Amino acid sequence: MRQAPLYSRSRRAASGPVVAPAAEAAPLPPDAAGPASPASPASPAAVAPGTLPPRRWRAWVRRQERVLWALSGALLVAGGLAAWQAMHPAGRALTQADIDAAVRHSLEKEPLPSAYAKAYDIIRPSVVRVVGSDGDEAPPAAAPPPATPAPKAGPGPRSARPGAGDRKKQTADETPEPGEPHLSTSTGSGVVIIDNGTILTNLHVVQGSKKLRVTFADGHESDATVVGVEPEHDLAVLRAKSIPDDLQAATIRSASDLQAGDEVIAVGYPFGIGPSVSGGVISGLKRDFRSPQGQRLLNNLIQFDAAANPGNSGGPLVTMDGAVVGIVTAILNPTEHRTFIGIGFAVPIDSAAGAAGMPPF
Repeated sequence: MRQAPLYSRSRRAASGPVVAPAAEAAPLPPDAAGPASPASPASPAAVAPGTLPPRRWRAWVRRQERVLWALSGALLVAGGLAAWQAMHPAGRALTQADIDAAVRHSLEKEPLPSAYAKAYDIIRPSVVRVVGSDGDEAPPAAAPPPATPAPKAGPGPRSARPGAGDRKKQTADETPEPGEPHLSTSTGSGVVIIDNGTILTNLHVVQGSKKLRVTFADGHESDATVVGVEPEHDLAVLRAKSIPDDLQAATIRSASDLQAGDEVIAVGYPFGIGPSVSGGVISGLKRDFRSPQGQRLLNNLIQFDAAANPGNSGGPLVTMDGAVVGIVTAILNPTEHRTFIGIGFAVPIDSAAGAAGMPPF
């Protein structure tokens, strides 16, 4: 059986024309005896040296079809990315100077609130005004002062209670505080510690009063009664008879981790004005204080230098995270004036929580 001619894959076979064996060569027709004509493209002799014949290309393409499709897809994706980048050129890389300039611009446009302002915003809904009266009716919480003050006379008596005279007898030289139309009233502050209307204040603010009235942050007013006292810490617990909707109790935390130099604010109603906020630092810990007439000794107090005046008693001493760490109870002033000179005292909330029947820290 005659065997079909094979093409050699060697370089030598590819370097020259392939000639069929003489025994198998077909004779030329009589009209082809002239000069040799160019080889047909389909003939093996027409394949250029070092290349594959068309049939071999088609076979190779079929074998590499998946690879070719993958390459085509990659080229399309690369082309698409190049076109997108050409239409959207990348911006300049940010530097630290750019970031600093943006921060300065934001702060100039909308300055951040101070740490004092943040703490006050947290505690404000829980601070109340406490007004006590010896009369049959409690005085209004915000009565305006008289148009003309009383004539001058001798100095009035000083208070015998810590807090530098939150309770006082009106004398001729004293203009009644707002909400003090009766001869004997007290104006102080308090802080809501339980959202059922339980309020913590100083005992000397409410002691001796027949009527107590509290004003909440939203303006809601209510009568209140004393439900607990702790004389050794000058503390009293009040319960309001009615409370506003969504009453918010203060967050309290232990004062055991306080250090001298920690920032605090004192919030209350000094001289009936408020709510007022003053800022300072913790000046010392474990201080002792005796009332001006020596009737009561308080110990383990927090000393602070945030401004406090008569009317601040019973208000909260607050850290920068808005938590109550003490109840303002006294100020120290060796003179006859009932004003702040830079030394105030607060009962640690660790002691105050016991007065309210709350578990210790």
